[in-house]
Amino acid sequence: MEKIVVSVAPVRAGDPVDAGKLAEDVARSAKAGASMVHLHCRKPDGSLTPDISYMVECFEKIDEKCDIVFQASTGGVSEMNIEERCRPLAYRKVGTASLNAGSTNLGEAVYHNSAAEIRYCSEEIYKAGVIPDIEVFDIGMFYNIERLRGEIPFRTPLFYNLVFGQQGGMQANIEDLIAFRSRVPADAKWGVTHYGRQDWTFLAAAIAMGASTVRIGFEDSHYLTETEDAEYNWQLVERLVELIRAMGREPATTEEARKILGTTVR
Repeated sequence: MEKIVVSVAPVRAGDPVDAGKLAEDVARSAKAGASMVHLHCRKPDGSLTPDISYMVECFEKIDEKCDIVFQASTGGVSEMNIEERCRPLAYRKVGTASLNAGSTNLGEAVYHNSAAEIRYCSEEIYKAGVIPDIEVFDIGMFYNIERLRGEIPFRTPLFYNLVFGQQGGMQANIEDLIAFRSRVPADAKWGVTHYGRQDWTFLAAAIAMGASTVRIGFEDSHYLTETEDAEYNWQLVERLVELIRAMGREPATTEEARKILGTTVR
């Protein structure tokens, strides 16, 4: 069975970002088995921004310490328009980027991704030579992408990131996982993000069902054990890799991840 791409999303929304400390944590996460890092475009105070300069600084410091696939977010609840959200695509070392496949409620906020915005982001991702990581929060979003496949030269296989746990979206239970997984197109690959994770059982179920990617990190949860939060992201990566190996699978190396994802960006 194909190895699993472990993606670390190391920054919780709103937390300050220290580029040097972040690079140390990501480098140790890579050593523990992560082969991709997911970052939003933020200021040092943690707020989202259309200015990519600090995001680039963070990626560059990471690049000095380890070899890992860079994934840039084109999302997040903010006042930015879609053109501003896509600016991270200009950074030449981005190998993959999130493509949000529809609008949803995230708690009290509305995460707006209209058909026109999805189309624009798709076009910009392909212009930049980046691999889309299609984030879906409910089943209907698969059909948004299917409608676009006649217009956008999507590469195959497509990669779907099935997001669970957000208030307003699919929840992290076996019934929703089975339903969500059943709608992944036959020619696509899929992975999971478990927002608000409080144990490891749901990720174990996704691994057992054949997930190609699994995301872990402070952006989604600090949970390490029933009584302990992780102090660093690498601790979460270590625990996830232990789980993957206990289930008879292996984490992908960064070079293997590039082949799985179809990116040649270094």
